[in-house]
Amino acid sequence: MDDLRMRAAVPADLDAVLAFWKTAAEGTSISDDRGGVERLVATDPGALLLAELDGELVGTVIAGFDGWRCSLYRLAVHPEHRRRGISRALLAAAERRFAELGGRRADAMVLEANERAHAAWGAAGYERQDHWRRWVKPL
Repeated sequence: MDDLRMRAAVPADLDAVLAFWKTAAEGTSISDDRGGVERLVATDPGALLLAELDGELVGTVIAGFDGWRCSLYRLAVHPEHRRRGISRALLAAAERRFAELGGRRADAMVLEANERAHAAWGAAGYERQDHWRRWVKPL
């Protein structure tokens, strides 16, 4: 998509991103609020990547890097813009970011029940690892 624009989110984008996730993303987490996303952008300013078409937000991915691990979250494309290569372009931008930072492997958090996402991640070259389980504790 020649007219697809990728950029890092800035604080002025955050309300639009949160509203976008209600339409385009599956599920929510404890940090899917204004404070959580503000901390993300303040701590890792390049992590929240936005895809725009004609100024309209059509996709997001969080590409967080802590110096050791490359983590992908919130890959979401607006339902009206799916199957046009937007998620592929977002992942390519995230992978370029990781390579520039010295990252060596990207891990993605994907909901077990989100079958459509499983197909998208597989098509992008990611492999499911069933021998891992995530352990969490709300703070």
